[in-house]
Amino acid sequence: MTVTEQRRGRKIMMTPGELDAFLTAQRTCRVATVSADGAPHVSALWFAWDGTSLWLYSVVRSRRWAQLRRDPRVAVVVDSGEEYDQLRGVELSGRVEFVGEAPRTGELCAELDTPETLFARKNFGLDEMPHDGRHAWARLTPEKIVSWDFTKLGAL
Repeated sequence: MTVTEQRRGRKIMMTPGELDAFLTAQRTCRVATVSADGAPHVSALWFAWDGTSLWLYSVVRSRRWAQLRRDPRVAVVVDSGEEYDQLRGVELSGRVEFVGEAPRTGELCAELDTPETLFARKNFGLDEMPHDGRHAWARLTPEKIVSWDFTKLGAL
């Protein structure tokens, strides 16, 4: 995993272990894509983290999916906390790759075994991924990761 060394905020950035635990536990991310006219578009989405890549499970007939197909550049934020001293988060950016058939109907695809198992357990409490023929997978192996953990401010 590539973690960007942060000039400002080094004291509150997450360690690789903290980052992995945080992304494994969280369910919802915000995905920023680029419209054809260059305007940003942000939408919420469930995801799976496999320790290296963020797996986005998107409706293929969505604005987000169409924009990613046209331009695979993406920025994703996963965050939590209500009070200032509870804020934690990660921004991951790079280019997505599309994996498996679109829409996903459950064809055998070994590359999707791990993310589908992780996603099904976390979001549905199932051991196997239910396929609805409406969603498909995009994998973000981040080129840049920036994190913050304001719970560390009390120790400074």
